[in-house]
Amino acid sequence: MSKKYFGTDGIRGRVGEYPITPDFMLKLGWAAGMAFRKMGACKVLVGKDTRISGYMFESALEAGLTSAGADVMLLGPMPTPAIAYLTRTFQAQAGIVISASHNPHDDNGIKFFSGQGTKLPDDIELMIEELLDAPMTVVESSKIGKVSRINDASGRYIEFCKGSVPTGTSFSGLKIVVDCAHGATYKVAPSVFRELGAEVVVLSAQPNGLNINHNCGSTHTEALQAAVLAEQADLGIAFDGDGDRVLMVDHTGTVVDGDELLFVIARDLHGRGKLQGGVVGTLMSNLGLELALADLDIPFVRANVGDRYVISELLERNWVIGGENSGHIVCFDHTTTGDAIIAALQVLMALKARNEGLAQSRQALRKCPQVLINVRFGGGANPLEHATVKQASERVTQAMAGRGRVLLRKSGTEPLVRVMVEGEDEAQVRGYAEELAKLVSEVSA
Repeated sequence: MSKKYFGTDGIRGRVGEYPITPDFMLKLGWAAGMAFRKMGACKVLVGKDTRISGYMFESALEAGLTSAGADVMLLGPMPTPAIAYLTRTFQAQAGIVISASHNPHDDNGIKFFSGQGTKLPDDIELMIEELLDAPMTVVESSKIGKVSRINDASGRYIEFCKGSVPTGTSFSGLKIVVDCAHGATYKVAPSVFRELGAEVVVLSAQPNGLNINHNCGSTHTEALQAAVLAEQADLGIAFDGDGDRVLMVDHTGTVVDGDELLFVIARDLHGRGKLQGGVVGTLMSNLGLELALADLDIPFVRANVGDRYVISELLERNWVIGGENSGHIVCFDHTTTGDAIIAALQVLMALKARNEGLAQSRQALRKCPQVLINVRFGGGANPLEHATVKQASERVTQAMAGRGRVLLRKSGTEPLVRVMVEGEDEAQVRGYAEELAKLVSEVSA
């Protein structure tokens, strides 16, 4: 059964446009509360990132949840993975995150976690969707839910993050620049690294509700690259608005993406005999990652794009590490979802163990040139099913003769078609990508 509202990463869209409206959020809170109450007493944690519309949607969800008889615990601005963790520790039935992740402030969305800190099962999402189409009712007054605020949420999560590295670990002597994207990590991330001994220079940690992800964070690393060079720092760390993506910058100012960070962590775990199974990447993972892991005899499989699919593959194989080149990295030996701070700490631990800088440590992975072009898709017929696009894709694939890849896919969170071509010759790869993107654009018009 297909879903009407839930995408690959919750429900997301432009603020003020259905379904990202206060009235829908009220009904969503009620529907979620009714669904969770079917499992018994209901306690739901609600957290958010720093975008201005979070206040509005937090109030609407709170009203809907309590009208269904669910108790609500408010966390305020907190990283998405912190809400997954706190949902477990407070033994809540669910956690709700109000966030549009790496998107600009005029987008927002809702993500849910189960009581185990994992993505909601499909059957629960379908139950919520079914209730969204039912008339809204209110429980009798004596059963209306109560609302409280968790005042020590930040401290709890900081200690959890520090607990992901061995007791006594110190990053003393390490100078890092941390870009918080004016987002949900703005309080906790600098504290984590400072309390572990690092010298921390902080960027983009003054959220005003409108500046989240604006020319900063993991989607815009230019300021971080400049700061690392100006501060003569050992490295830089860039988070996205909700704290589930991380990219880094080495001491030369070069961006280190999720594929490279995943390799650094996996190689360290493998070297210490703690890598359980292999590594899960995605269809977008660079071919160089697969080859570098193969050189170490580390198994590698590709999941569909989206941390939901990476996590599903990890669970099915009982492996512990996976991620995306965008910076979603899942360390199942420490947590239940993609966690940018946890992943960054694992990279720092790997560098410390090998006594290497980030620039040196990433050299064992030689990335193949990969060109990604986003083409806006206005709806109507799926351009990827168009005969002209299919034929061109097959022709390009054959022309690269097994030394490259073509991947055309629709974004799960935005109205875009992503055109990706990867191979050994960068000029050739770019030419093919531009040719295919032009075709997709033409048939989408």
